[in-house]
Amino acid sequence: MQVTEEMVRGVLTDVLDPEIQIDIVNLGMVYGVDISEDGKKVTVTMTLTTMGCPIFDDLKDQIIEKVKALPGVEDVEVILTFDPPWDKEMMSEEAKLVFKYLF
Repeated sequence: MQVTEEMVRGVLTDVLDPEIQIDIVNLGMVYGVDISEDGKKVTVTMTLTTMGCPIFDDLKDQIIEKVKALPGVEDVEVILTFDPPWDKEMMSEEAKLVFKYLF
């Protein structure tokens, strides 16, 4: 079975923003998932909630670990972008609800 975008996004829900304890998928930080034709390489394009946020290296390591654990994945690349900049409106409805009660 070849890895799918849904599988990748599924394991990325285990990667939490350490400050607010909501996963990066529901926060809207994952902008794209590209999978090579043979399924061996996965590229995750993501952003951070703020420019200059010091957690990128930790998130990147977690992303690589989780995605590499999927069947057939040999290489994971994480691309950081701020285009477009992250906004609270990018969050899922569930994350908005949690965020509302936390902050």
